Amino acid sequence: MTLRELLEKIPDTDTHGDINVSIASLTCDSREVLRGTLFFALRGAQTDGHRYIENAVKAGAAAVILEDAAAAPTGIPWVRVADGRSAMGHMSARFNNDPTATKPLIGITGTNGKTTTTYLIEAILAAAGQQAAVLGTISYRFGATTIQASHTTPESTELQGAFRQLSDAGAQAFVMEVSSHALEQKRADGCHFDVGIFSNLTRDHLDYHATMEKYLEAKCRLFSDLLRPTSEKPRRRAVINMDDPYGKEIADRCACPVVTFGINGHCDVRPTGVASSVNGICATLVTPKGEFEFVSRLLGRFNLSNILAAAAAGIALDLPLQAIKSGIENHATVPGRMERVDNHTGVTCLVDYAHTGDALENVLATLKEIATGRIITVFGCGGDRDNGKRPIMGKIAATMSDLAIVTSDNPRTEDPLVILEQIRSGMTPLGFREYRTDELSDGFVGNGFTMMENRHEAIRLAIRLASPGDIVLLAGKGHEDYQIIGTTKHHFDDREEAAAAFMEKLT
Repeated sequence: MTLRELLEKIPDTDTHGDINVSIASLTCDSREVLRGTLFFALRGAQTDGHRYIENAVKAGAAAVILEDAAAAPTGIPWVRVADGRSAMGHMSARFNNDPTATKPLIGITGTNGKTTTTYLIEAILAAAGQQAAVLGTISYRFGATTIQASHTTPESTELQGAFRQLSDAGAQAFVMEVSSHALEQKRADGCHFDVGIFSNLTRDHLDYHATMEKYLEAKCRLFSDLLRPTSEKPRRRAVINMDDPYGKEIADRCACPVVTFGINGHCDVRPTGVASSVNGICATLVTPKGEFEFVSRLLGRFNLSNILAAAAAGIALDLPLQAIKSGIENHATVPGRMERVDNHTGVTCLVDYAHTGDALENVLATLKEIATGRIITVFGCGGDRDNGKRPIMGKIAATMSDLAIVTSDNPRTEDPLVILEQIRSGMTPLGFREYRTDELSDGFVGNGFTMMENRHEAIRLAIRLASPGDIVLLAGKGHEDYQIIGTTKHHFDDREEAAAAFMEKLT
């Protein structure tokens, strides 16, 4: 494709040189430039891509897209644009023949629930006869095709390439998680959304966004900008959780019609007659198209909200009620989301990705509703991330568990013991007993907590202490099969660790 063709829908361009030059690939990383590459010089949080234009030219770049003409190269074509990141999104879509322009694309944004909701929507679409690709935290996948996920929502060059690859593999629709980072950095520009879903907004990523107001603004871009009706997709819909305090504000800012959902209040999609147990959820779902009863294997109120979100997306897409019901009931387990670790000890062991205060509170509230024994929670907080949530999560875990074992998550470049102490600061004012680990050899009585930096040992301690009927929750890492210590990734999987601990318990 030529540079001229790529620039067709990019506004306010200032071109220099031969824009009929052929383009073989696109990147914003000068280290990935090959002969024929179009290089985007972008200003980032850590560095300015304009500094690497000379490196890109030496590596064989065919042309450069930039914002600052003062950094323009010599000897190759260059184009000044007003917004390099947005231009890269739209040009990446064009380079890959706009894979989302002619197929349904459903995007979900929110702090919690995104991954489970994408799996539910995938099942609903399958029941309606549409085989969907899913792009999210765990992977980008369709059938036998799996692309390793570098980010929840990758750079637009990678994202549009993934759409193209999954489309070529036979995907008839796309369901994707859309992160706040991606929305602010315009990685999703160039995506043709049919439906955008808002799940919730709670404290997270403030190490990046700094304030909840800026976090909200990033989320709003999906609804106020990227869901504006276009000639390619004139019928767009927003699906909004009205149980969330931010739901009404986002709904008011939507550029398209809104389908609301919620457990409380008179929403377009809502449940009645809800019954919840250790076996799952039963309810009647009320929608603008009619009502139906469903039975789901998912647990708890927060998963009921995820079910409502997926059902509302089905309504927004005008899918048959039977397909929505079948998708909800046939949906498979999501890796690392309330995932059971099978064992023969009578203990219920669940691995969950809950790594925010709200997510941890939701999971523990669900477990308290269905628990017949004690709840033992193993959790930590990631390093080099928002440290304000650490005492909050400590307070939640100590209050809602019989025993909370505070351990390492992914400490990254922080001192793990400093992270543990920050978590501990939210627990000590509660008056619960703080156990030394050696005091737990004979078990524990009443609410309490302990600190154990080594996650391998913390999981074994939890399972050793658990009795038949107890629940062990391993929170924070979910589907991850690694632990980042310093800057190094080490293989570590909570599910594997728990399975091994149960085997040791039986021997």
